[in-house]
Amino acid sequence: MTGNADPRRAGEGTTRARLDRGRGALGPALELVHTGRAPTRAVLTAELGVTRATAGAVAAELEALGLIRVDARPGIASGAQGRPSHRLAVAEDGPVALAAQVHADGFRAALVGLGGRIVATAPGCETVDADPAKVLGSVVEAGAELLRQTGRRCVGAGLAVPSAVAEPDGLALNPLHLAWPAGSPVRQIFAERVREAGLEGPVFAGNDVNLAALAEHRHGAGRGSRDLLCVATGHRGVGGALVLDGRLHTGSSGLALEVGHLTVTPEGRPCHCGSRGCLDVEADPLAFLTAAGRDPGPEISLLQQANDLIRGHYADPDVRTAAETLIDRLGLGLAGLVNILNPDRIILGGLHRTLLDADPERLRAVVADRSLWGQSGGVPILACSLDHNSLVGAAELAWQPVLDDPLAALL
Repeated sequence: MTGNADPRRAGEGTTRARLDRGRGALGPALELVHTGRAPTRAVLTAELGVTRATAGAVAAELEALGLIRVDARPGIASGAQGRPSHRLAVAEDGPVALAAQVHADGFRAALVGLGGRIVATAPGCETVDADPAKVLGSVVEAGAELLRQTGRRCVGAGLAVPSAVAEPDGLALNPLHLAWPAGSPVRQIFAERVREAGLEGPVFAGNDVNLAALAEHRHGAGRGSRDLLCVATGHRGVGGALVLDGRLHTGSSGLALEVGHLTVTPEGRPCHCGSRGCLDVEADPLAFLTAAGRDPGPEISLLQQANDLIRGHYADPDVRTAAETLIDRLGLGLAGLVNILNPDRIILGGLHRTLLDADPERLRAVVADRSLWGQSGGVPILACSLDHNSLVGAAELAWQPVLDDPLAALL
């Protein structure tokens, strides 16, 4: 005996079939929305190379997971014609990642949602104990309190540290400015503290400049770049990172792009690596303050002291001369990197960002004059644009499993 099919069930079956066909597109679709490259369903359809119906089913599933919001009735811009496409955005009340950063002058915890948006931050601490377990316990405790206050679901945790982090064991090989033991198992310690706090999800750790580059590539000044070079001063020392073909390049064991140990002044200051005149000791905040004839004070961080001096006293001949000296040293190092790596964009953070703002033409001229590729057309040199980009990058590590497979990560 036959009868009429229930049209509601038929519709559900059609939607389910479309989603099954598009299930493999959930991760790519989420990444497109996460990085702002698919603001509408029409763009999502084109980027994924699927039918509009399949894209709609994928967007609906991501919305059901609490990851994005679909606006089916967007306003029509004045003068626009035709029916506007559904607008897509990350869910403002969705899950978050716990991000933590430790540097020479303190540590901070934050909750970061999709889109690289910082949802909440804990007050920063300005003292760092020589025992990494104590520091990481404190920063996780601060993050767990933020989660309790906001009631958000946590997808995982990421940690940024001012050290090369060796894989596969997550060892901080040279946390010299933290006075931590070389080879500290920071990822293991961080994971233990996260579990003790009752938090779930995968746990990651990485070098702070690597993570800054990852965040800037996805959400900031590096967005749209294919091969991105990032060089930055932290509170001490100089770090570098490289994004190749959209992926963070960390080398065979996580130690790539130790640019701080490029020699730029052959007879310069001794470096802790055993060489002399490295960027790490010739182009960081302490080097600038020394060149400007200023005695570093203990009240505020070296980075803030150097930045304040350039921004507030650049007309002072000693300050200007010191800035020009560091710009020349930095430019020499960047030129060597350009010759080797041929990036399509360079972004600068920390004190280097301030130096770029103070005299952009001088820095660009040094790089162009000293590099083959610079002379052939120039490489764009931009300032990092995100606040707390290492924190955002630490969160990106925790978000990556969700971006890879939303269903497996959340269900």
